[in-house]
Amino acid sequence: MKCFVETFTVNKRHALRISRGTTTRTTNLWLRLEDDGIEGWGEASPFSVTHEPLGTARQRGRKLTRHPPQTTEQLQKELEAIAPLLLPYSPWQRQEIEQLLLDQAVPSGVRTAIDIALYDWMGKVVGQPLWKLWGLECDRISPISVTIGISTPEQAQDRLRAWQKLLPVELIKLKLGNPQGISADQAMFTAVQQIAPRNSRIYVDANGGWSLEDAAVMAEWLAGQGVAYIEQPLAKGQEDDLLKLKAKSPLPIFIDESCWGTEDILRYRDRIDGINIKLMKSGGLTEAMRMVQTARACGLQVMLGCYSDSCLLNTAAAHLSPLADYLDLDSHLNLLDDPFEGAKLQDSRVVPNDLPGLGVTRQQAL
Repeated sequence: MKCFVETFTVNKRHALRISRGTTTRTTNLWLRLEDDGIEGWGEASPFSVTHEPLGTARQRGRKLTRHPPQTTEQLQKELEAIAPLLLPYSPWQRQEIEQLLLDQAVPSGVRTAIDIALYDWMGKVVGQPLWKLWGLECDRISPISVTIGISTPEQAQDRLRAWQKLLPVELIKLKLGNPQGISADQAMFTAVQQIAPRNSRIYVDANGGWSLEDAAVMAEWLAGQGVAYIEQPLAKGQEDDLLKLKAKSPLPIFIDESCWGTEDILRYRDRIDGINIKLMKSGGLTEAMRMVQTARACGLQVMLGCYSDSCLLNTAAAHLSPLADYLDLDSHLNLLDDPFEGAKLQDSRVVPNDLPGLGVTRQQAL
């Protein structure tokens, strides 16, 4: 099978600021995998899970992350390097291909693009969408949350109003962990709460931006505000402190940056209540499915999330969404120039269509 890689740049309607920084645009990768005249499509988007460069972390004595940032340039280089090694394989050899990618130690984003493309190809060959091949029910799909990044109280209110013009807002995810401290977090939260629709619910994602002490204070305060859970309250590398936080927190604790695969679920299951699966971290749909099953076996809840992903990647995740409790698949809705069309927004739900494979088509030329 042959692989073709192209870049495409997407611009955000509204910049997204989290505890690690701000993004206004990203350059992602579009992978086309061709065999027997049929193409399977995949995507990789750049991302990082750390607050500081590894050298800085080492100087400060912090535990080093096993997952350095994955840049567009690195992902493209790795995809182009692995492409010749895939030539002898058929897309039906998914298990062998997965082992090849692991043996070559390619980044998770590369594995994701290839894995998704293989599933897309398979669905197109048999003429069925992935959700139907997996026997899933689209009427079980939960509403997505809409994300509001770190900002001033007034800006946060404006962002919520902008979301309300796009879809009926049922769930709101607030990015906290403001470098100015938890008082700034509380002010932003209160501002959003004041204008949030009456029946909406608010979730909080600190992206590892709190200390253990601040996380304990915020967990208590947010519980009093009716928040459903807190996500990644402590930075990646501070997982030991999650045990201390769980003993104090009245709120369920989800992890995102700390959870990449099934091994992390088993490692941290005693200090968390749920996980956020992102395809770019997991290495694709194959591992994401394993993670769902492992989390359920451990009595944990499941969320599906995204980075600066286009409709292609979010549609891939949407095919798994009947298996999730929470869905944070809104990144493509914040793009001005998404080149792809796939899963549709239906009453605050991102629902895959009935087209074969992913069901993704080109919306405009890249």
